[in-house]
Amino acid sequence: MSILSDIAELVQKGKAQEVSDLVSQALAEGIPPQQILDEGLLKGMGELGVRFKNNEVFVPEVLIAARALNKGTETLKATLVAGDIKAIGKVVIATVSGDLHDIGKNLVKLMLEGAGFEVVDLGTDVSGEKIVAAINENNPDVVALSALLTTTMSAQSEVIKAIVDAGLRDKVKIIVGGAPITDAFAKEIGADGYSEDASGAADIAKQLIR
Repeated sequence: MSILSDIAELVQKGKAQEVSDLVSQALAEGIPPQQILDEGLLKGMGELGVRFKNNEVFVPEVLIAARALNKGTETLKATLVAGDIKAIGKVVIATVSGDLHDIGKNLVKLMLEGAGFEVVDLGTDVSGEKIVAAINENNPDVVALSALLTTTMSAQSEVIKAIVDAGLRDKVKIIVGGAPITDAFAKEIGADGYSEDASGAADIAKQLIR
């Protein structure tokens, strides 16, 4: 359906108002909301994620596309009964204790939302205690932990330990990332997955909940 292809293309170009108008048009034409979401909005963001991974586009383009995606999903939700669109899963995301960096975390959040996840963002400098409380409160499928400093890498390990101690480890998958993090470190601290970039994190989260 070409209108869905047009929506996907306009998301990538960051044309928020045009995306919103086409979503309304697609709904008026009787295209199911979930199909508009999957084959239009999310497809566009997914394709942009691949281009971002290949260094064909950069952070500003991703941020503008995310705005267009959000505008499109708002239009969908506004014309629907709440709950008609189902998220593919839920992720609690945070930058760990002692670390105030949020650009990487925010990009991962965008990619996760673009992949169809509901994301609960706890912000930066978040303690293990707060993350455990958020797991109990939100019942997520995945916990995503970011650390941008070598000095805060160990905090990822502490969060995983706190989750284990709270008896919640078998309820969630844990993914980690950030500049100093490696796949070997992720395995060493008992994480389920690691990605060196934002779009890869969304792919891993999808694989983990299958």
